[in-house]
Amino acid sequence: MAITRYRNRSWPTAWQELEDMSNRLNRMFGDATAGEGDGTSWVPAVNVEETKDELVLTAELPGMHEGDVEIELENNVLTIHGTKEQEREQKDDRRYHLWERRWGSFQRSFTLPRTVNGENISATFENGVLTVHMPKVAEAKSRRIEIRSESSA
Repeated sequence: MAITRYRNRSWPTAWQELEDMSNRLNRMFGDATAGEGDGTSWVPAVNVEETKDELVLTAELPGMHEGDVEIELENNVLTIHGTKEQEREQKDDRRYHLWERRWGSFQRSFTLPRTVNGENISATFENGVLTVHMPKVAEAKSRRIEIRSESSA
């Protein structure tokens, strides 16, 4: 079972490919200029893991609080969005030589598999890490099937 990143189907394919390539390059090389000084969007790191009972999504949101983040589920698409405020203060006696910490708004969307029970999704936020628990429907959980011999029937 795989959770896939939501793709806006209204964009032409060439634009989707360009966006995907740009996102991969930014993650690979750590685009240090994105969001620098202008409050543009940034992309928090996300992990998704699966257990026998659920999918668990964790997102790194350093410097944020639970009130800064919203989670929505619509048409089996889970969307996490929020805004991280700029933390540096402008003072006359202070100069910043390097500022790589990101700020601004973000949004991540994921298409959930049909095996997720959307009614029972829950989330927690602790120490800058958002954890979203997505339980599986009963039919999706593994179970042992008894094998009977035809001769004993």
